[in-house]
Parts: sequence; C-alpha cells; structure tokens
Amino acid sequence: MTGKERMFVALRRGIPDRLPVTIHQWQPFHLREFMQGLDQLEAFRAVGLDASIMPPDVWRPGASPRWRQREEDAGRSGHERLTRYRVETPDGELSWVSAANEYTTFVTEHIIKTERDAEIFLKYWPDIHLDQARLAQWYDRTGDDGIVRGFVASFAQPGAWQEFCEMVGTQEAILWAIDHPEFVHHFIEEMTRRKIEYVRRELPGAKFDLIEHGGGAASSTVISPAMFDEFCVPYDRRIIAALHEVGLPVVYHTCGGMRAILDHIPANGCDASETLSPPGVGGDIGPEDRLTVKHVLGSKVALIGGIDQGNLLTNGTPAQIAAEVRACFETFGREGGYICSASDHFFHAPVANLRALAAAGRACRY
Repeated sequence: MTGKERMFVALRRGIPDRLPVTIHQWQPFHLREFMQGLDQLEAFRAVGLDASIMPPDVWRPGASPRWRQREEDAGRSGHERLTRYRVETPDGELSWVSAANEYTTFVTEHIIKTERDAEIFLKYWPDIHLDQARLAQWYDRTGDDGIVRGFVASFAQPGAWQEFCEMVGTQEAILWAIDHPEFVHHFIEEMTRRKIEYVRRELPGAKFDLIEHGGGAASSTVISPAMFDEFCVPYDRRIIAALHEVGLPVVYHTCGGMRAILDHIPANGCDASETLSPPGVGGDIGPEDRLTVKHVLGSKVALIGGIDQGNLLTNGTPAQIAAEVRACFETFGREGGYICSASDHFFHAPVANLRALAAAGRACRY
C-alpha cells in the first residue's frame, strides 16, 4: 500500500498492510534547526514517515473597511517579542497582544474582555477564504505519500467552544459558562453559524483528505463531561455534519485528558479521534488504559496518536521508541483503525528518533 492508501484504510477503521505512522504537524523551528530547512513534505520523505500535510499558506483573511487592523511593537517580555493588534470598527476598538519566541506564538492579552467586545467581534469580523488553487498544489505534490489535512478556518481554533476559550482565556471562559451560560451559548451559536457558512462556501471541492476539528479546551482535563456535552457536542455536531455534507471526514482533536469523555466524543459525529495523549504530555491515557480506549472509543471511530513526543520521541532511545510503537500497535491498533502518531507538537526531536519511529511502524504488520 502507499502511504495515502494505508492512512485511508485506517481512517475507515479497516486493516492496512502495516501500521501507519506519522506526526502531528512539523513546526518551523524543527524544520529549520533539525531538518536543514526542508519543507514538511520533504521532511516526511527524509525520515520515512507516512505524510500528514497541513498546508500553511492556503487561507486568506478577508478585507473589510469596517475591520481595520494594525500592528504595534509592544516591546519584550523576557525572551518573547510582544505585538499589540488593534482593530478599529464603527462601534469601537478591539485589541489583543501576542508573544513570539523562536518556537511559537501565544496570546498574552485576549481580544474579548467584555460582552460588548464579543458583540463587536461577531458584527464586524470579516470572512476567511480558502485558496483552492494553492491547496491543489500541495495535494498534487503530496501524491501517494500520505494525506492532506485542513481545518475550519477561524479566528483562533476550529471548534466553537475552543475558539471562545482562545478569545477570552480558558479560565474566564469556564467562569462565563457558569455565570452567564446564555451569553456563552449565544456567542458559540453565532460562531458555529459562521463556521458552517465557511464550510458550505469555501470547502466544496477542496482537496483535503481529513479535517481537524475541536481543540485542547474540550479535553476532560480542562472541562467536565457535563460541560463538554453542553458547550461542545451540540455545536461540533452541526459543524461536522456540514463537513460531511461536502464529503470531508473529520478527526476530533483533544490534546489533553480524554478518559472521562471516551463515550461522549462519538456523539459529535466525527470519523476519528486524536490525540490519545499519555500523562507525560498532559493527557491521561496510560498503558493500562489503551485497551479500554480501543473498546469504548475505537469501536466507534478511528484512533490517531498515542506517542509521547516529549519524553519519548525527543529524549528516548530508538529501542524505547520501537517498544512503545509496538505496544500501541497491539492495543490501539488491534484489528486496524489506528494511525500511530506523535500526540502533538515537538521542537527538539532528533532526526534519528524520527527515523526510528518510521522504522517501528514499518515493522508492525497486520
């Protein structure tokens, strides 16, 4: 089988020729510092992994005279460079601050601080557009090496609850959901409507093989199963249904705890679930939980993930990596329906360890 065929079979909960094995996105830092500046497809080929491509340059922010955005240098905080973003709208200004270092960027001041800010955002935020011609170039380049992944383009996160958390702060989002649930539902409803409009406007015919939805704020180490059922499932279900309408399968991403919501996740209609994160990277799926995960969750959807990208992939030995891949294969991968993958991002994994990860996958044959 080719990499694409192998991953398609696993996503359909079938049994491929051998275990598909990949990572969850290359980071620019790692490509620059460890992979001699290769792009992500070249890097997959260099280490022998099945490709899982996330094109970085296929979305275009919309323009609107009622949303005039500018950037300002906001100085430094330790090793981070700060940037303040200001948006002028007919009803007032919105602003937020991001910090950037050599590895990543993150928000230090959120765009929504009051309910009025939220209403301004909903009223004036411009649409995002997909460059399907550029996406097709990535798809054609990837060919049989693997799959091309995308997401529902948005301000911060694909899932509507996760978006709200990114825009107000996770702790504040939880407090708002407890104290003002009607407003939180209103905001998430409006974002869900916008996301469904995006799917129906931009994604018909788009050359994606898999769409990533959700986000870490849906994890059971962040919110309770009851909050997941109230603020995630009903909205995610509608967005995922729209994605299915245009022929795109969906993987639901929870990069934290999952054990308490294993039987809740399939209610949103997804085709696969990731990241199966072990405790070493902030999840709660240990070796003793893998067969339970396979039985409860993997009996309904395909599974992706399971590999500790920090303690194992970055700091482990090739022998340890091979043993862990084999253990995941014999549990998560029992009777197929599983793509072995790093649970999330890494920055310092040695190239030899990535090649060991690929070799371990090739050795696990059905």
